[in-house]
Amino acid sequence: MTHSAASLAASISKAVVSKAVVRGSAIALSLSLSGLAAPAAVLAQNSLAVSPASPFLALPSDYILGPGDELAITVLGFDEYTGTRVIAPNGTITLPVIGVVPVAGQTIDSLTRDLTTRLNYYLVNPSVAVSLTTLRPVFVTVTGEVQRPGPIQLDNPRNGTNGNNPQQSLPTLSAALVAAGGITTHADLRQVLVRRSLPSGSTTTLTVNLWDGIWAESNANNPPLQDGDIVLVPKLAADATLDRRQIAQSSLAPATVRVRVVGEVTRPGEVQVPPNSSLSSAVAIAGGPTEDARLSQVNFIRMNDQGQIERQEIDLRNLTDSYQVQEGDVIVVPKQTAASVADFAGRIFNPLGLILRVLGL
Repeated sequence: MTHSAASLAASISKAVVSKAVVRGSAIALSLSLSGLAAPAAVLAQNSLAVSPASPFLALPSDYILGPGDELAITVLGFDEYTGTRVIAPNGTITLPVIGVVPVAGQTIDSLTRDLTTRLNYYLVNPSVAVSLTTLRPVFVTVTGEVQRPGPIQLDNPRNGTNGNNPQQSLPTLSAALVAAGGITTHADLRQVLVRRSLPSGSTTTLTVNLWDGIWAESNANNPPLQDGDIVLVPKLAADATLDRRQIAQSSLAPATVRVRVVGEVTRPGEVQVPPNSSLSSAVAIAGGPTEDARLSQVNFIRMNDQGQIERQEIDLRNLTDSYQVQEGDVIVVPKQTAASVADFAGRIFNPLGLILRVLGL
C-alpha cells in the first residue's frame, strides 16, 4: 500500500469512528474523500413537497399524526431505516439504533426534522424524507341539528389510484354530516362550527358557510376534518330567511324521513319518504287512499319545537298540497262514515301514551 493510499484509508477510518457511523461512512462523506462530487440529492436540503405523481398523500401541512397512521420513511443510502412504520397505540415508532421515537402530536414537517436531528448523531448529513401512505380512521363528534348527533367514525375516502398505490384524502365536513344521518330542516348551514384542539393545547374554531357551498361548484366551503374535531350545526333563528325546502332537497339532508300514515290508506303505518315530500306524497307512498277515505278532512299532526302537539285539518281531495313533511309527522285519513274528524282523531290519539307511540317517541 502506498503512502497516499494509507493516508486516505486512515482519514476514512478516523471519520467513521468520530461520527459513530452505522454500516460505514455516509454517502456524502465517502464520495468526497474518494474525490467524486456528491449527488445534489444527498447534499440538498430535505424537501417535504409531494409531487402530483407521488404515491403518498398530499395532506394539509398542519395534519396531526396519531396512532394508526402509516408512515413511509426514507433515509437515503441506509436501507435499515427505510420502510413503512405504523404509529403504535402509544403514539410511537421504533427505528434501529435510535430506538423509540414519539410521533403522535407531530406534523410531517416536525417529524422529519426530529428524525434528521436524531440520525445526525450517527450519520453524516442524513437525508430524511417522511410521507403518509395510509391515514387512520377519523373520529369526530357531530352535535346540533343533525338526525343522529354524537361521536362517529369516518373512513378516509379513496381518490383513485396512482399506479398500484391507492390515493386517499381526509374526510370532509359534509361527509360527517351525512354520516350523522343528515341535517334537520332547522339547521343553519350558514354558520356551521368546527372546533379543533391543537398540539399546543389551544383550540381553534372555524365557521363554515355550507349554504353557499351547496349551490356552488367549488369545494372551498367543505373543509377536511381531522381526528378529534367537534362539529356543531346551529339551529335556524325564528326569523331566518333560509328556504327549508331547499335545505331538505340538499345532499346534506337525510335520504328519507319516517312518517306515520294511519286511517283509510291501503298500507297504514310508518313509511319512509323523501324529506321534501308533501302530505299527498306520503299518502301515495302508503298505498293511496281507500274508497272510504274522507280526503277533505285529513288531519296533519306534528310535535313542535316546544314539545307541544299541533293539529291541522287539510283538504287533500286534489291530492296536492304545499306542506313539507318532517321526521315524526302523523297523517290521519278519516273514514267517510266517521261521526266527525275531531272525534275520529281523538279516538286515535288518546290516551297520551298512544300519541307517543304513534310519534315514535
